[in-house]
Amino acid sequence: MLFKNEDFTVFMTQELIEKLARIPQFYNVKLSPSKDKIAFYWDKTGRLELYLMDLDTKEYAQISDGEVPRALRSGFIWSKDNRNIIFAKDKEGNEQHDLYMLDAQSKKITQLTDTSLSQEHVWDVSSDAKTMLFLSTRNGQMNAFSMNLENKEITELSNFTRPVMGAKWSPTNNYILFGYNDLENLQNMDIWIMNIDGSEKKKLISMKEGSQEGVAGISKDGKIVAITSDYEGLSKAGVYNIDTKEIEWLSDGKYDEVASAISPDGKYLVCLRNRKATITPIIYNIKTKEEKKVDFPPGIVHGTELTEDNSHLIVTVNSSKSPSSLVKYNLETGDIEELIPIELKGLDSSLLVSDEYVEYPSTDNLTIGAIISQPKNLKPGKKYPVLLQVHGGPTGQYFRNFSMFDQILTNNGFIVFKPNFRGSTGYGRDFQDMNILDIGGGDLEDVLAGVDYLKSLDYVDPKRIGIFGASYGGYMTFWATVKHPEIWKVGAASVGITDWMKLYESSMPHFKHYQHTLFGKPEENEGLYHERSPIHFVENLKAQLLIIHGTHDPRCSVEQSRIFRDKLLENGWKEGKEGEKTFEYIEYSDIGHGGASDPEFRIRSFTAQLDFFKRRL
Repeated sequence: MLFKNEDFTVFMTQELIEKLARIPQFYNVKLSPSKDKIAFYWDKTGRLELYLMDLDTKEYAQISDGEVPRALRSGFIWSKDNRNIIFAKDKEGNEQHDLYMLDAQSKKITQLTDTSLSQEHVWDVSSDAKTMLFLSTRNGQMNAFSMNLENKEITELSNFTRPVMGAKWSPTNNYILFGYNDLENLQNMDIWIMNIDGSEKKKLISMKEGSQEGVAGISKDGKIVAITSDYEGLSKAGVYNIDTKEIEWLSDGKYDEVASAISPDGKYLVCLRNRKATITPIIYNIKTKEEKKVDFPPGIVHGTELTEDNSHLIVTVNSSKSPSSLVKYNLETGDIEELIPIELKGLDSSLLVSDEYVEYPSTDNLTIGAIISQPKNLKPGKKYPVLLQVHGGPTGQYFRNFSMFDQILTNNGFIVFKPNFRGSTGYGRDFQDMNILDIGGGDLEDVLAGVDYLKSLDYVDPKRIGIFGASYGGYMTFWATVKHPEIWKVGAASVGITDWMKLYESSMPHFKHYQHTLFGKPEENEGLYHERSPIHFVENLKAQLLIIHGTHDPRCSVEQSRIFRDKLLENGWKEGKEGEKTFEYIEYSDIGHGGASDPEFRIRSFTAQLDFFKRRL
């Protein structure tokens, strides 16, 4: 069969989408308690599965067969018996997770919890492998629970009105650490301690009111705790001594660093340094405070697991031109051994483009960092369309990591621009807190300043600028297009927010609490909830929109997109792919709050958005 030119272009574009979307990705790489094996999620088969690798032989095997979730919203842990793996699974993205135990040898799976209307997340297992520590909303708010793994008896460990944030079971089986805030200052988060039966809860580490502290790990003897705090602005990592109650900070405060892991013997602290949209591992000798920077190309690193003898670091690494790979890094020699090489699935690597980190001025004398990717071999004098992508959160951040969709867009002639606006992580607490009680205010100004920066580039077409994003990025897409309609030609909003009050009313208790931290309580700030909701400004819209939502979304209900669609229809817009005052609307019945870790969903989503951008922009 012969293709017409346009047919061939469509064929080649779809082939590129499918090859990129099916490049295997690693998630949640974790060493076994004995440190001789690693377990990880991998989508090599076209869907997520659990795999096990022997670190001595480098042999690996798939140990699940469709029983794990397609899209990740919760992780897994090893049991301390080195045999069982406990994971969370929901139904079609509804995030109402139940917990399951997989025997890595027999591959037998046992369901541990069955609560169809609550979220459950596994956090730890006791050192004798008899008790599981997990967080659950089964009684309303997110709280801590334990389960006897022999008889499945569950004990409620906490019953707070605010959510518990993370928990660690001590290797010595005599205490539990967890994150909680009992202050009126909603930006605060302290480290608390309690007995393993839930008794004698008390605050353990609180640097100052409003700071946020967290636990990354505990040494094998239970005496040294790896912690992070942002009490000085930028996050810094250190260790807390359970016996002496003393803290020793290892980060010097020059860069944003978070503790990631502590060696079992308590000699080394592994940190992740966040600088200019890259993540670099840093290893500290706790006694000498000597710092070792792990050299990888600019990009991001996940995992950071230390082997038993502290000689190697197991991590996943990727960068703008290099997809995820699983590597073993020799801390003494600096040698990097690929445990599983990158698989491009037949993709021509010469098609991949690099990104660039840039900075531009915004209002309030701020400098905003951003990542820009552009087509290869820009033609002199040609003007290119731009897509400004907004991250989620709002306390998210864009990194210089491998982005399948960026590669698809740039290979189709689009420039992609991703700003880390005020409210983003990685730039200190002051910057992160700037959009508290100002959602859609200063952060929108940073987005608009990004547009000004783009217009200053001689290869940008100022008449073809679009905006897109998911979650908070979806909100900002709706918001920017109704508040500054003259700027945008198109917008694509995925799982976005259009009415903050309705979102609050439909949210689970721990999500309600998060909205409190951004807006205050609705009864106290009803006006702010109203005036920052795009649904009340639909009449201003000029840009053509693509609206995408999963029907099982528990974070930003599909109602958020449906009411905006209905409001568009009331204002004379029509649903369709042609015409000036038309919009496009897609609901996915098998997805929740997105599905980035599901290759098949990636293909559907990328295809729909690229088709829209090519037709409309």
